[in-house]
Amino acid sequence: MTTESCLRQKLLQIWPHLNERSRRLVAAAEAKQLGHGGVTLVSRACGLSRVTITKGIRELADKAAPITRIRREGAGRPSLVSVDPTLPEILEALIEPLTKGDPESPLRWTCKSTRTLAKELSSQNHPISHEKIAQLLRDMNYSLQGNRKTEEGDDHPDRDEQFEHINNKIRMTMADNNPVISM
Repeated sequence: MTTESCLRQKLLQIWPHLNERSRRLVAAAEAKQLGHGGVTLVSRACGLSRVTITKGIRELADKAAPITRIRREGAGRPSLVSVDPTLPEILEALIEPLTKGDPESPLRWTCKSTRTLAKELSSQNHPISHEKIAQLLRDMNYSLQGNRKTEEGDDHPDRDEQFEHINNKIRMTMADNNPVISM
């Protein structure tokens, strides 16, 4: 067995029991023990970047580092919503015409996938991942369940336009204080 495969096997056994900081420190201790080339070898064995392992080596040398924190104070990037506070409203406006379900019901859903929504927001200069879209939708009480039934054949090409037309008619009718019946 090579040193790298032995090291990988050793780290795989302990890795699930460690948090981010302790993984960094264990990898740094292994790299220091190996000496020259240790950072590269440990990086390949455990998957941490060389920069992270080097940071861990500095942390090992710093005896005054706080033990209670995983990251230093203020570390990590700010949340997307704090950087772009309009993001939830823009997302809501993007999916609102295609929202399904009773608006007073706790369950709402949309036909657009999180990846489609992420692409549309990114094209509007609001770069965001599909994972963050899913998180925001959950926060807005949307269901992220996939449709169970499978449809054969394609949808009518104007299907979305039809629903948008109906939605616009409903809004105009409601704006005139006339009742609308959902069927």
